[in-house]
Amino acid sequence: MANERTFSAWMGTGLGAVGVAIGLKAVFGAFDPTWAAKLVATLFLLAAIVIYWAARRQACKTLSRLSENDAEALPTQSFTRLAALMTVATVGVGGILWAL
Repeated sequence: MANERTFSAWMGTGLGAVGVAIGLKAVFGAFDPTWAAKLVATLFLLAAIVIYWAARRQACKTLSRLSENDAEALPTQSFTRLAALMTVATVGVGGILWAL
């Protein structure tokens, strides 16, 4: 279960980066030129995506080294699905930020 908690913490860090991106857009919404604020927000969104996939890579790597005794470990497909879902959601947030 420690592997899943670590994965969850990494995903939370990625979501924190998404929150910073949204906050930057909110704070610097009236900033001129607007593309500069959007670009910085996009960098945070890209960082979030990198964090998601780094979390997946580390979780799968750790899982391959573990041996199951009493508990059944989460399959690696779950890590991949969640990282992919979070990536799609983050790209969606980026699309909304650029549309505003």
